[in-house]
Amino acid sequence: MIEVQGLRKRIGNVQALDGLSFRAEDGQITGLLGPNGAGKTTALRTLFGLLKADEGRALVNGLDVQSNTVEAKRQLGLFPDPFGLYERLTPREYIHYFATVNGLSKAEARRATDEVLAQMQMQEIADRRCKGFSQGQRMKTALAQAIVHRPNNIILDEPSRGLDVMSTRILRQTLSDLRDQGHCVLFSSHVMQEVAALCDQVIIIAKGKLVAQGSPQELCRITGQTSLEEAFIQLIGTDEGIAA
Repeated sequence: MIEVQGLRKRIGNVQALDGLSFRAEDGQITGLLGPNGAGKTTALRTLFGLLKADEGRALVNGLDVQSNTVEAKRQLGLFPDPFGLYERLTPREYIHYFATVNGLSKAEARRATDEVLAQMQMQEIADRRCKGFSQGQRMKTALAQAIVHRPNNIILDEPSRGLDVMSTRILRQTLSDLRDQGHCVLFSSHVMQEVAALCDQVIIIAKGKLVAQGSPQELCRITGQTSLEEAFIQLIGTDEGIAA
């Protein structure tokens, strides 16, 4: 489970997070929605310990990210930019490296790497260098390194950005599978159809604050709208905010 409690973060003259609180549960896909500059990426980076909050707490399975940084990060998988792979490495080498970075012994890392390559159906490309990989192959490699150490929680910042249709389908199916296996999946996106189709819970933030949280159906019901997009527009257009 992932939880943030009263996060505040100022970056320069901008109050990026302003008392933000929400929770993402195990066995669910939770989507983080908000207009540009709402604080989505800042919240995710704070959760992963890349930024330090001015106030508040970020918790991963009850562990405070600031005071238990190493243990908390081992229980997180962070999906990186798939276009930033080390192209001279093979997927096996790349995934194995990150397995050891996340605390697995060399023997454990080898076993975990073999398992995730099979899980992602990557055996045919496992020992090819990443240079020249298709979008789908890059996405699979990036996601495999995020889950190789078997974290219960996976964080993704706009994971479908730049992916073609087939790669996006593979990504969506993989996230659904992780949810069905009991993982907590938290991701940000600008694609309403993606959020509506995938997410069990949706968190809407604006100006660094929580505006609403609920299932896509609940958010439509409380706003009287028939689509998540229309519900989103209505919610961020009010300063009062609604919590479902």
